[in-house]
Amino acid sequence: MTKDKRVLVGMSGGIDSSATCIMLQEQGYEVVGVTMRTWDIPSHFSSPAQEQPNEIIEAQHVAARLGIEHHVADVREEFRKVIVQYFIDEYMKGRTPNPCVLCNPLFKERILCEWADRTGCQWIATGHYCRLEDRNGLRYIITGDDPVKDQSYFLWKLPQSILKRMLVPLGGMTKEEVRNYLAGKGFEAKARGGESMEICFIDRDYREFLREHCPDIDEKIGPGWFVDSKGMKLGQHQGFAYYTIGQRRGLGIALGEPAYVLKINPEKNTVMLGNVEQLKTEYMLVESPETPDLDELLACPNLSVRIRYRSRPIPCQVILLDNGCLLVKFNTEASAITPGQSAVFYDANRVLGGGFIASQHGIRKISAENSYKFDKKNGQI
Repeated sequence: MTKDKRVLVGMSGGIDSSATCIMLQEQGYEVVGVTMRTWDIPSHFSSPAQEQPNEIIEAQHVAARLGIEHHVADVREEFRKVIVQYFIDEYMKGRTPNPCVLCNPLFKERILCEWADRTGCQWIATGHYCRLEDRNGLRYIITGDDPVKDQSYFLWKLPQSILKRMLVPLGGMTKEEVRNYLAGKGFEAKARGGESMEICFIDRDYREFLREHCPDIDEKIGPGWFVDSKGMKLGQHQGFAYYTIGQRRGLGIALGEPAYVLKINPEKNTVMLGNVEQLKTEYMLVESPETPDLDELLACPNLSVRIRYRSRPIPCQVILLDNGCLLVKFNTEASAITPGQSAVFYDANRVLGGGFIASQHGIRKISAENSYKFDKKNGQI
């Protein structure tokens, strides 16, 4: 079969990638599978004598049953240096990381492209729940038809060079439809399988993970102070890295009313607490924006933004600041703006780009200095 009909599928051994392989076979593609060994979790080994984790063995079984070529890419060391270290570093900076967003362009899809070249495949394919659309010579990510499973939020950072090689056959299906499809192809047991973890290298509380992989974290950071919005001390906390914006549970302090994390100051090791009203904001700063067409994003009349996975899109307006950051003005209520998380911009169901939520320090001054630009944009001046 010619190269343009060979496709490399990232196989996890689970429901979605298995269904992807079968669908592409039925569409006439010659499917090649690769499973990345990124991080070994003890619970993923069914027996002490097992040399490879369950997901690799499962993928090998699926590949053998479908009669497709299969490879294992042992990328554990690189994954630790690139993705896990980023995860740790972000918490140590008082930010809340988004490892899946970085993993797709910097790791998984990049490695898929490298292995596709190595195995003579024109295309790469994944089991993501999203769709792709070509417009004006650019390829855009479109939300998946299943609103519960839509994964467009995690893919905003993929460059055109990768998107133009991608196939995502599950985007027009719901999870239940995929399960039924897989069962109908004779994979009944697999179709009943569970969901994968949101963060693939953590199977417990992230605080335990930080302590395990940064044994001196409590010495480096140590206890600090909970403070209110006026800087008054409210009580001690365990260290700023163990908290995230908007957190309410597990604070270990009783104030007589519900308290939420408003801000984290890693320099002073303070965590500001307040009420839910104090979490609300009208503006947001976004750094390191990436978009197929920045002018289109800035001019979009129906722009909306999601500030966390599965959050509702919030109607907004955006301007570009001189420092390259985006200043976002929300048209409706927004809350719990969390530095380190992704802000992903949409025109209806089409992803126009994204960026990382920046530190909101000085946001009132910045928004006041630039408010006239929004008025000018709206024709009010």
